[in-house]
Amino acid sequence: MSRFDDYAIRYPSIRMRREDGVLEAVLHTNGGPLQWGLGPHAELPDAFHDIAADRDNRVVILSGAGDEFSGPRVVPTAGHPLFPTRPTAQFTENLISEGRRMLTNLMNIEVPVISAVNGPAWRHSEIPLLADIVIASETAAFQDSAHFPGGLVPGDGVHVVYPMLLGANRARYFLLTGQIITAAEALRLGLVGEVVPKERVLSRAWEHARAIARRPEVLVRHTRAVLAEPIRRRLQTDLGYGLYNECLALMDRPSAD
Repeated sequence: MSRFDDYAIRYPSIRMRREDGVLEAVLHTNGGPLQWGLGPHAELPDAFHDIAADRDNRVVILSGAGDEFSGPRVVPTAGHPLFPTRPTAQFTENLISEGRRMLTNLMNIEVPVISAVNGPAWRHSEIPLLADIVIASETAAFQDSAHFPGGLVPGDGVHVVYPMLLGANRARYFLLTGQIITAAEALRLGLVGEVVPKERVLSRAWEHARAIARRPEVLVRHTRAVLAEPIRRRLQTDLGYGLYNECLALMDRPSAD
């Protein structure tokens, strides 16, 4: 079992606080919007594991700092801006391990997760959408900018989450074109449950969290279990396949030597 005091300040990319059993985890880089990279990619799997192993967490709120949930946005290019040269086998194996554990450990959290999407999620936008309740600010948007538009196979979980939420044809269009889905469109498509003014998004998440935390613990935990299980099964079946294909395509890069 994890203890909050042991992991609360362990992760530089995640600012945590807990009140009345509600854990708030805010993704950030130096206090501003999260700048996705190898650091957060390594931290989130372990952070989700620690959160999941702490039985004192009754509800989890996941949000971002500043004007974006996650960035920076990758501009479409015919080149390979993220991995210009061929990575080593050890590097790609590590990416696969972290990518698998990141979403698996998120879904292994045994209490409801609420996303307060404070702004655009340009990178790994599947993470906030895997929450049980998704609240978006009016400035939020969702894009998979770093995969196909950025020269990578969309295998980090977006290939599972978006077809599940949008349907196969909408999702394939979204992933191949780098489409941006605004908050209003996300609400219409059912990606999010509410759209609120930016200054209200986190407080609204806390309203839901406090209401859930007041319910009996066994009721809350086992409601999360039945709602999350179908998603866990889809990830178990297809996440590894996507990650291996993504890393295989990285071999089609010039050698760094």
